[in-house]
Amino acid sequence: MTGRYERGLARQAELGATRTEAYDALADIAPDLSRLAVEFAYGDVHARPGLDAARRELVVIGALITLGGVEPQLRAHMETALNAGLRPRELVEAIMQALPYAGFPRVFGAMTLARQVLDARGLLPLTTGNCRGRSVTPDAEGLR
Repeated sequence: MTGRYERGLARQAELGATRTEAYDALADIAPDLSRLAVEFAYGDVHARPGLDAARRELVVIGALITLGGVEPQLRAHMETALNAGLRPRELVEAIMQALPYAGFPRVFGAMTLARQVLDARGLLPLTTGNCRGRSVTPDAEGLR
């Protein structure tokens, strides 16, 4: 193992990130791909100073929404963002922020994934009040 790989694994563990299906699904034809992803994405880039983990994950989520067609990675980064301390409502608002740049189909797709992630964690419903967006009230703890 290289220092970069070990640093990447440590960063993933710190974030509660797990190996994605994408890593394992390609191991038989491209065994170095997951190693490179861990070394570069987590060991080199994600471990850089300057942004906390939750903000860093927001950037990743925005980029993945815009790319489209990367649902397994988007789901994994939504999970990681929540593990890093991002609040559920912040996740939803970050996805909404992508609307003028990525478009309705990609944002609807991302919001569907977010709903699945939040539901699996028992974090729904997020709000009370008007579902049309005019009046949104966080729950008592302000975390949802």
